[in-house]
Amino acid sequence: MAPSSLAPTAQTLEVPGARLYYEVRGAGPLVVLVGAPMDAGPFGPLADLLAGDYTVLTTDPRGINRSPVDDPGQDSTPEMRADDLSRLVARVDAGPAVVVGSSGGAVSALALVQAHPEQVRLVVAHEPPLLELLPDAGERHAGNEVVIARWLAGDHAGSWRAFLENADIQLPEGVFEAVFGGEPDAQAIADTTYQNTHMLRPTCQWRPDIAALRSVASRVVVGIGEASAGQVCDRTSRALAAELGIEPTMFPGGHTGFAEAPAGFAARLRMVLGGLSGR
Repeated sequence: MAPSSLAPTAQTLEVPGARLYYEVRGAGPLVVLVGAPMDAGPFGPLADLLAGDYTVLTTDPRGINRSPVDDPGQDSTPEMRADDLSRLVARVDAGPAVVVGSSGGAVSALALVQAHPEQVRLVVAHEPPLLELLPDAGERHAGNEVVIARWLAGDHAGSWRAFLENADIQLPEGVFEAVFGGEPDAQAIADTTYQNTHMLRPTCQWRPDIAALRSVASRVVVGIGEASAGQVCDRTSRALAAELGIEPTMFPGGHTGFAEAPAGFAARLRMVLGGLSGR
């Protein structure tokens, strides 16, 4: 448990079309931990481990959990989420920031460094689902449509099965039933419905501006989970690294390694950040 002096403080920020919930803990150079659709909660253990040396910001992306949107029917695009992150970095006023994005949050982070490179010291894009970089992009987009259709039909477990199949993620025997076998609670249903109707397509169909990212490639780290070999996001991450002419950096765990193995992930992240703490 983090010392009380490093306990998170919860705040909100009004942005165009949404009210963002975010937490700040610690002191030092700014590190932003962000997912999409994952909210701030699963980043808590990693944030606690970093807060002794960094100001750590975590947030619920627009439309998820504690970050309500004005128009629930509007899509959440990577550009919109990048603008949200830009406003959060400006609000905290401890930048430029190290932005560690996971999955859809990695796409948000890449969109941020494209649009506002002056606010970003380093982007760690951990397994961004950039399907447009794959030769089988059409097949994967079609797989996402199955995910969405099953969810909207009320087949929640079937939707998650389709998601894992489309991502080439194989869970150990019994894990799927333990995690997805029961009926999700009301908040999980609301968040996943928003993800499947307004986040999944814009995130996975986003095509990065490779020229813009190459111009800041020295500030981009492409992260891959050591347990993710052969999965779709392993492939998309390697494709992005190849486009940028950089080698991917391996992190402990799989697609959600920051939550599965926060201590190991924090240690690897500290190696990546090097002397950025200034301490």
